[in-house]
Amino acid sequence: MPGPRPHVLHEATYRQLRANRPNVAVLPWGATEAHGWHLPHGTDVIEATAIAEAAVERAVEQGAKALLLPAIPFGNNAQQQDQVATIHFSTATALAILRDVTQSLVRQGIDRLVILNGHGGNAFAPLVRDVMLETGATIVVVNFWQLCPDVMRATFDNPGDHAGDLETSLVLHLDGRLVEMEHAGDGRTIPFAIEEIAQPGVWTPRPWSTTHPDTGCGDPRTATSDKGKAFFMAAVASVATMLHAFSEGQKGQSPYV
Repeated sequence: MPGPRPHVLHEATYRQLRANRPNVAVLPWGATEAHGWHLPHGTDVIEATAIAEAAVERAVEQGAKALLLPAIPFGNNAQQQDQVATIHFSTATALAILRDVTQSLVRQGIDRLVILNGHGGNAFAPLVRDVMLETGATIVVVNFWQLCPDVMRATFDNPGDHAGDLETSLVLHLDGRLVEMEHAGDGRTIPFAIEEIAQPGVWTPRPWSTTHPDTGCGDPRTATSDKGKAFFMAAVASVATMLHAFSEGQKGQSPYV
């Protein structure tokens, strides 16, 4: 039987970590929320963790000193609090967690952190700016659904932005037992009644259960495991290449300054 993987923090022993000190950590960060009638509440965590784990493994094989941290399972779900068992982290909570994780790593000589984000409601930009200023670390955010746009266009006619074709295909590939396709809705969106608030350059959070009756956004009914695999493999390759370059980078090379 294979032993604990030294690049996965939940498995690695202290002996392994001392012998192979990482210089870049990868933090999957998802959410716990409704994903249509057919996908699990943990969809964002499942996706972010799977992509991060496979990417770290590939990057390590290429020579990177990367370490996979345990996933953060909750995100910002302020507009979904009417949905059963949807857990919300406030911005202040997310900032505190990111600050504490980053400070812990920096104290141990790990000043490079990659957040593998699985949830569109997680707005990391202001948090990252503050934590980088406070700690001196360099933090990179990867929104997995924005990766590989060429593969995205070639694979999905309409990927959707929540529990649609992309996410459903991805979970079908990762663990099809968790997908109840027979219950999938159409993921339709009801536009804002006040049309002027929907114009470009104007933004407000969507009242999710009102604008997305089945909690999905995008039709999942054309999803397949093969499409999920195609995107997953491309995303993993993209993240692994970035991790390797980040790990190999020298202090002073922008943006690692």
